Amino acid sequence: MAAREITKIGKRGTILIPAELRRRFAFDEGTPVIIEECEGGLSIRPATILPVEIYSSERKAEFLLSNAMDAADYRQAVDEVGRTGLDPRQIVHEKPPGV
Repeated sequence: MAAREITKIGKRGTILIPAELRRRFAFDEGTPVIIEECEGGLSIRPATILPVEIYSSERKAEFLLSNAMDAADYRQAVDEVGRTGLDPRQIVHEKPPGV
């Protein structure tokens, strides 16, 4: 059965979540949450935040070169990386078999 507690909205829209519910749902200070509108009110649940890597030109070139499947594909990748102004020989990557 779901717990039901009455609380108040404070200054600046803050909501005090009772201690028992904070413990049960691991809502510690600073925990990111998602608040969504749902039928009959709002839903509050923990949010998962994943780091995002912003790929540099060199990292994109590494992916392009390392993912070549054969010699022809690799030559095309080398040409494409060269068009970006990077030297494919300076990019650490894995070559396909036979190249």
